[in-house]
Amino acid sequence: MDGIGGVHDAGDVGGGEDVDVGGLEEELRRAAAILDPLPAGLRRIAVEAYALHDLDARLAELTFDSLVDGIPVRGVTDAPRMLTFRTEELTVDVEVTPEGLMGQLMPPQPARIEVLGGPQPAAPQTLTADAMGRFTGDAPPSGPFALRLRAGGEVVVTEWMRA
Repeated sequence: MDGIGGVHDAGDVGGGEDVDVGGLEEELRRAAAILDPLPAGLRRIAVEAYALHDLDARLAELTFDSLVDGIPVRGVTDAPRMLTFRTEELTVDVEVTPEGLMGQLMPPQPARIEVLGGPQPAAPQTLTADAMGRFTGDAPPSGPFALRLRAGGEVVVTEWMRA
């Protein structure tokens, strides 16, 4: 059926044929990625800017990274990565392994934690910290990631890291 001014409705494109809009959109995305790819620098800036979409969120700075600050242990090749993020009131200790994330908030408190990833269509993985501030996730982050914590009415976002 024609819409206003003879324009067809989205479900009636091509004279009554059913069109897979999702498939068409995906095909157009692939073509755009080949013909006009997103520059890597712009992608990095966009990922960093995404962390700031909660303008009232506090930024938790990285104060320890075992890849940089850790002392290597002889014979250990697959040690977990240890990260510590801090604000004035909160410390977040995180262990990143191939099996997932494990961490604790100090001072201990319940919280909802979102594992933010780089450009991806999926919703972020959501973890829950118990009353002791402990949390685990069974999916390791891949690529750039950050944590967004919602605890006691505050929002805290960690710096972005590469897994």
